[in-house]
Amino acid sequence: MDIKGQIQALAKEIGISKIGFTTADDFAYLEKSLRAAVEEGRTSGFEHKVIEERIDPKLSLASAKTIISIAVAYPHKLPIQPPKTQYKRGKITPNSWGLDYHYVLQDKLNRLAEGIRELCKDYPLEHKAMVDTGALVDTAVARRAGIGFIGKNGLVISKEYGSYMYLGELITNLDIEPDQPVDYDCGDCNRCIEACPTSCLIGDGTMNAKRCLSFQTQDKGMMDLEFRKKIKTVIYGCDICQICCPYNKGIDNPLASEIDPELAQPELIPFLELTNGTFKEKFGQIAGSWRGKNILQRNAIIALANAHDKTAVVKLLEIIDKNNNPIHTATAIWALGEIIKRPTDDMIAFVREVDSDNPDIILERDNVLKTWQN
Repeated sequence: MDIKGQIQALAKEIGISKIGFTTADDFAYLEKSLRAAVEEGRTSGFEHKVIEERIDPKLSLASAKTIISIAVAYPHKLPIQPPKTQYKRGKITPNSWGLDYHYVLQDKLNRLAEGIRELCKDYPLEHKAMVDTGALVDTAVARRAGIGFIGKNGLVISKEYGSYMYLGELITNLDIEPDQPVDYDCGDCNRCIEACPTSCLIGDGTMNAKRCLSFQTQDKGMMDLEFRKKIKTVIYGCDICQICCPYNKGIDNPLASEIDPELAQPELIPFLELTNGTFKEKFGQIAGSWRGKNILQRNAIIALANAHDKTAVVKLLEIIDKNNNPIHTATAIWALGEIIKRPTDDMIAFVREVDSDNPDIILERDNVLKTWQN
């Protein structure tokens, strides 16, 4: 029986946009660059820690013979815009619109595995499903399985769906003829490298992850001054290197799950009023929620400053006055200095009287007072 053809048909039924097959041979060629990224401090810290497991599928499934790579396309334009209200809105990048892609992919991989088990009743299927929290490097698997090529921005790009694809894989003990990598690539195009505001792209498909704005919106603590204005009004993620990619021009991908435009572009001031409970209730199902409320609220304060939203001043003063979270307080002091260029005597007195032994708060307070005095 044509098991490969049947699995391809099954994938279509399940709503998998693209499927490819590759051997469970190792990815030894990755070892040098993975180790260099760790040694040079270019990793985000979110990667799987054991490099041997990242390059050898058989360490995840001893009987591995074939890896089935799947891609689920998602849109990069909102199906409907959120309504205009009195509040300025922030942006969450497209990979975090709709239901958390880990759930979307896990569901499709589970259904694929169940379907394959039905097809191979006489063969005891062994498998291990993975999304980006697993050991293997999804992009390397997808490239070898013919889903697309790895662009200079480090993302897998296909002619059909551009780079707006969620990736996952099923390591199996099946023996299936592998697919070939695609025969197209970036050529001499460098648009993503030129467009990246932090120069985090190295040009060979790797990056300094710590300089990526997506990482900056997820990192703890104070955001470095260098990155604050560069995030503009984005409170989670970054897709500048995708927006400028010629392969994404004219792409109109289907929904991977239902999208609520109010969650894709949340009102910033109400976002700062969310409690842990209301944040989980409202935003808990999106991928960006994994980082928790506090970091995204820090980003929302920065976004208000970048939007020069004068209506936010009252909320910023309240954050500083209550001082419930030192990172929020320090960021709000900075934001105040960005929005108010000609402070009243009362405003200067208010900031001067901010009393704290927190070094971030002290630094931002002193910087704002210095700027205002000048």
